[in-house]
Amino acid sequence: MGLDFDPIEEAARQWRAHWDERYVPPMKAITSVMRVQQIWLAQLNEVLAPFGLTFARYEALMLLQYSRAGALPLGKIGARLQVHPTSVTNLIDGLERDGLVTREPHPSDGRMTLAQLTAAGREVALRATEALHAIRFGTELPDDELERLSEILRSVRVEAGDFGSSPGGSGRGSDK
Repeated sequence: MGLDFDPIEEAARQWRAHWDERYVPPMKAITSVMRVQQIWLAQLNEVLAPFGLTFARYEALMLLQYSRAGALPLGKIGARLQVHPTSVTNLIDGLERDGLVTREPHPSDGRMTLAQLTAAGREVALRATEALHAIRFGTELPDDELERLSEILRSVRVEAGDFGSSPGGSGRGSDK
């Protein structure tokens, strides 16, 4: 489906023709990031489809996989994945229908519901991760370039207030 020209370069050419040159680099960078996100997400979703997963569902499984008890409150899942509560509900509904998670009452707070990873969920998460590793999460960039890219994007996220900016922090919070 590839085009015979680079549409982002064409957009940059048009921007230069109609706007001041100083606006070209930010437009070009943002458009490039957004397009790469689309490409990578499509590749990851294609690899995850045989497991009945999308990348969003995979992220939820992995979040539960790495929690201490294999369970988290739905609100904490939303905060960690940075998605709206409705999106969490939809994610967990689908994972529950597929037997990958169950909903459990919180042991000490009756107002909260936990999503609990099942044995089937752990198995699917492991197999899906192996499939993602096999394609290097959809990128062939060398590790040093991926590290540089991650550092650049991290600074954007810090500037946007996405999270605290402690350089070596794991970003781990309590699972409670």
